[in-house]
Amino acid sequence: MATVNDVIEVLERVFPPATAEDWDVNGLAVGDRSASVSRVHFAVDPTLAVINEAIAAGAQMLVTHHPLMLRGVTSVAADTSKGSIVHRLVLGGCALYNAHTNADIAHGGVADALAAALGVVDATPLVPSAADASVGPGRIGRLESPMPLGAFADRVATALPPTAHGVRIAGDLEANVVKVAVMGGSGDSYLDVARASGVDVYVTADLRHHPASDARELAELSGGKPFLVDVAHFASEWSWLAATAGRVADATGTDTFVSKLNTDPWTARAGA
Repeated sequence: MATVNDVIEVLERVFPPATAEDWDVNGLAVGDRSASVSRVHFAVDPTLAVINEAIAAGAQMLVTHHPLMLRGVTSVAADTSKGSIVHRLVLGGCALYNAHTNADIAHGGVADALAAALGVVDATPLVPSAADASVGPGRIGRLESPMPLGAFADRVATALPPTAHGVRIAGDLEANVVKVAVMGGSGDSYLDVARASGVDVYVTADLRHHPASDARELAELSGGKPFLVDVAHFASEWSWLAATAGRVADATGTDTFVSKLNTDPWTARAGA
């Protein structure tokens, strides 16, 4: 039977921890590397609902994209948010591992998965790494054929999990798009890069008012592009899970399961 460490070795061959951002937290947060694993659960966020789902399904290991303790904590008492999760994992015999920014930039990582889900082909890094130009944040590529921005946004909404946030669009819905940039997670710090790349549309999450407004003002001075498509953070990273689960299953012989729980923190939208 496979062990927690066997699963970790598979993940770290594809998503080397050394490629993560300096501020990031990755790796085994809870659990024993030598523990046996027959079932591995996959999710974007290590929320208590996800942990309970994994344990109820009989998983001995949970792999998430986001870390449990990205910010320092001084207590894991059971009556704290992080502590309640740690206690539940330990009592349930379930290890917790995450791959975050190292998974964002890698081959077969979050950016590649998002591009593929949206039908973007010939995708290459939006920001090539200095050490290896074949990896890096985001992806830039093209659609197989031009389509109106509104239809493309509908494709995005269909391809990604539904959330209360929905899919927000900035631009002419009738204008054709073919060249696309994508960035899983918070992407407004890359707005200038997307504009400089000459794409027709930039798909990302967590676009704030002022950066998005400034980007659209600049776009209007040069033909209106790039248009913007803004989705929920959770939804932009969810597509990565299935391919990663398949890779672990093939390499270790474990059963794998991708959580269907919506872990976006927003649960409803008034006036919709």
